Amino acid sequence: MSANDLIFEHSFEYAAVGMAHLSLQGAWLRVNRKLCEITGYSAQELIALTFQGITHPDDLARDLVQLEQLMSRKINSYETEKRYLRKDGSVIWVALQVSIVFDADGKPAYGISVIQDISVRKQAELETAVSHQRYMALFEQMPEGVLLVDSELRVIGHNQEAERQLNYSGEKLRTLYIFDIEALDDLEAIEARRLRLATIGRDDFESIYRTGDGKLLQVDVSVKLVNLLDGQLIYQVLFHDISERKQAAQLIERMAYSDQLTGLANRALLADRLQQAMMAANRRGQLLAVVFLDLDGFKAINDQYGHQTGDLLLRALAVRMKEGLREGDTLARLGGDEFVAVFLDVTGTSAAVQMLERLLDVCAQPVHVGTQPLKVSASLGVTFYPQTDDVDADQLLRQADQAMYQAKLSGKNRYHVFDAEKDRTARGHHASLERVRMALQNREFVLHYQPKVNMKTRAVVGVEALIRWQHPVEGLLAPGLFLPLIENHRLSVDVGEWVIQQALQQLAEWQVQGVQIPISVNISAMQIQQYDFFTRLQTCMLEFPGLPPNCLQLEILETSALEDMEQVAKFVLQCKALGVDFALDDFGTGYSSLTYLKRLPVAIVKIDQSFVREMLLDPDNMSILDGILWIMRRLKRSVIAEGVETQAHGRALMDLGCELAQGYGIGRPMPVADLPGWMERWEKDLVWKEVALVPRTAI
Repeated sequence: MSANDLIFEHSFEYAAVGMAHLSLQGAWLRVNRKLCEITGYSAQELIALTFQGITHPDDLARDLVQLEQLMSRKINSYETEKRYLRKDGSVIWVALQVSIVFDADGKPAYGISVIQDISVRKQAELETAVSHQRYMALFEQMPEGVLLVDSELRVIGHNQEAERQLNYSGEKLRTLYIFDIEALDDLEAIEARRLRLATIGRDDFESIYRTGDGKLLQVDVSVKLVNLLDGQLIYQVLFHDISERKQAAQLIERMAYSDQLTGLANRALLADRLQQAMMAANRRGQLLAVVFLDLDGFKAINDQYGHQTGDLLLRALAVRMKEGLREGDTLARLGGDEFVAVFLDVTGTSAAVQMLERLLDVCAQPVHVGTQPLKVSASLGVTFYPQTDDVDADQLLRQADQAMYQAKLSGKNRYHVFDAEKDRTARGHHASLERVRMALQNREFVLHYQPKVNMKTRAVVGVEALIRWQHPVEGLLAPGLFLPLIENHRLSVDVGEWVIQQALQQLAEWQVQGVQIPISVNISAMQIQQYDFFTRLQTCMLEFPGLPPNCLQLEILETSALEDMEQVAKFVLQCKALGVDFALDDFGTGYSSLTYLKRLPVAIVKIDQSFVREMLLDPDNMSILDGILWIMRRLKRSVIAEGVETQAHGRALMDLGCELAQGYGIGRPMPVADLPGWMERWEKDLVWKEVALVPRTAI
């Protein structure tokens, strides 16, 4: 064998790829070591076989077609990828190069094959394909709409949810740019997003998308900048429809600023307007007048003709008073028959007198409700700003309130201008702080309990403890006659602690009697603000060991909860750990929003009675109440409706799906000794049994 032949022999035998000579019928004529390694056969075993015998059946037909074309010289060689069946039965992928050697007469003599093991590459391709398939399945199943956007902001990919939400066909979407979809025309906001994406690679924001049928969709958007392996930059845009959530939030915001009965500004909006008016007065050097108005004789009309007639009267007077104000002035209803007017740019006291007299005249004019002429008057208290001493908005309201009370004492249907010295004299006619402190020491306070029920199951779910003053001279006094005196005073904390102590004592007595009725207690913002309030509450509870968890519930006014959200939320969590429940009282009277409901971990929300009382008069009020209940169900908050005065209110609430209620129609606040008798009457009340059967129809 010559040197050249030896070189060829070694090159064939020791090549890094499989090599073989094959007969025209497919028999192996000669194989090298690498091919034996690839197939698992020895050289002798392979030569006893054909290439057809070790080719995977699914790949053989394509191989034979190409071989036929090769022998007929239609092609000079061919390359293919196919599978071999190894000796051990396993499958291996190979890359195959085949050519034919022709003899001197031009006839095919034998074939030459070069075979390379590509199993590792094929396995990687398979894993990549499976991974892509999984990604696409996840991509399509995502609840958010997904858009893939290139660096030119053109949509290059999307999922089915994006098609559904945007109401575009897939073909149409891939012809659009992102600015064809986004309806927000705020260049500053868009530039700010671009900078955030460039610096941190992602951004989250709210926007407005335009759908295929021209509708506007409020969306929550999350954009991420993605670097592909080929160096291409794309934006992954995830979005979902938040229109329903926005509508619910807008409903809550409207409730926050509008009095539902009269449509006037409520306490929350008044606070904002008054603050703005004070700043404007300082800038302009003009006087500002704050007028506190309380109707004279309204309670008698309410008692004689009922709340519905009283509400109609309030609406009519609100319209009249509003018409008498100048543009820019504010008229607000605080609740009941109390109103506040804020007059801007008052040139002097004489100008203010004209406005006050106009208000008195408007309120004194008869109002026809149906065929019944009703007549009331008003007592006005007025204070001015700026003053010699620095005062804030709350102080102005208190001054006007005190002046109004002096107008009442002076005979009603008149106005009184606030004066610090006379105001102190007027306060002397009422119980002073010292007298309230003596009442606490002398045990003159008592608790009355108002039941809370489940109208559907008719179970008594709890009672609310309400303080009364058993005055030795004036008799039983309602809390409105003495609690305002101690508002924002340290004495209010002592009185609040006494109420909690008495409620725990009552719970302990009931436990001995086998009675399991939770008691709720109202607490003030000032109580929560005391650094040691939780410790004092814990100490009180330790005096009554063995009480079941959650038998005590604390109720805080919505407006108080908002004064220090972080502190209140922390306190609520501490109380939960102590086994004390929390409820948000008078919901709808403050800056109501979904955001603070989410941050404030209270399980129970009590809807302010003004919403419930007015639901039978105005379809809009019913819709608002329905909206509140709908929102609370989705926020997983229990709802108690206050102010249920009639079975008609109960039926309407049941129809809306609100089962928990309290109010005079169910039971008035009563001494603890009267509760058993009330419970016996409640169990036998046939009308309320019929209310329990009213089905919920609201969605």
